[in-house]
Amino acid sequence: MEKVIVVTGAGGVLCSGFAEFLASKGAKVALLDLNEEAAAKVAEGINANGGTAKAYKCNCLDKADIEAVHQKVLADFGKCDILVNGAGGNNPRCTTAHEEYVAGDETAEDFLTFFNIDEKGFDFVFDLNMKGVLLPSQVFMVDMIGRKGCSVLNVSSMNAYRPLTKIPAYSAAKAAVTNFTSWLAVHFAKEGIRVNAIAPGFFVSNQNRALLFNEDGTPTPRTDKILRSTPMGRFGEAEELLGTVEWLLDETKSGFVTGITVPVDGGFSAYSGV
Repeated sequence: MEKVIVVTGAGGVLCSGFAEFLASKGAKVALLDLNEEAAAKVAEGINANGGTAKAYKCNCLDKADIEAVHQKVLADFGKCDILVNGAGGNNPRCTTAHEEYVAGDETAEDFLTFFNIDEKGFDFVFDLNMKGVLLPSQVFMVDMIGRKGCSVLNVSSMNAYRPLTKIPAYSAAKAAVTNFTSWLAVHFAKEGIRVNAIAPGFFVSNQNRALLFNEDGTPTPRTDKILRSTPMGRFGEAEELLGTVEWLLDETKSGFVTGITVPVDGGFSAYSGV
């Protein structure tokens, strides 16, 4: 895979794994993350193993910043062939205390409910996940015009299909990402640029660890509910996403595939609960 691949959110658990895998296949990988230290650590590991990667500090909600990084990537590696939009996440400012309405929620002040969700927190989570796909795509897809073998891979979530309790902004944003993936695929289909998404089920990451495990490492009640609703009865391992990533990005294997979102979820989306 002799391509230039840009990965946003590259310092995270899942996207760092994508970057390492793609570099092992021969790609030159630009690692974009607001946490430059995390991205640099990933780049260091890739280069130590004989790959080619470089980290760039980038705010995926700031188009001017993305454009500045774009110029650096062009100088270092050349035009972007593949964009992986992995920047995203949730925030405690938009996580409700209760899974369902409880009497008194409407007047609560000392904990978050549907009625007092922080508006700025909602905007941040929605923008991080949705604009975090839109803005890098606007900047880096310019490189793909008039060239063959280019594509975009967005990172959606099973929240796009079945919204989880407590995290309304994240669920709504991931639904928007899946919808936007289809829109973008149609918009660029005749240009030959494929756009698809992957929808991970439940994987343990730095962003959701506190929701899944207590400080002593024991599972939270939410983990118990998740695993009961996942027919395979476990969390996914990051490497179990790589085959789907490779398939969607390899035009020799999925050249007629565009506009889809592929669940990788251990059967979560197939289970009715009974």
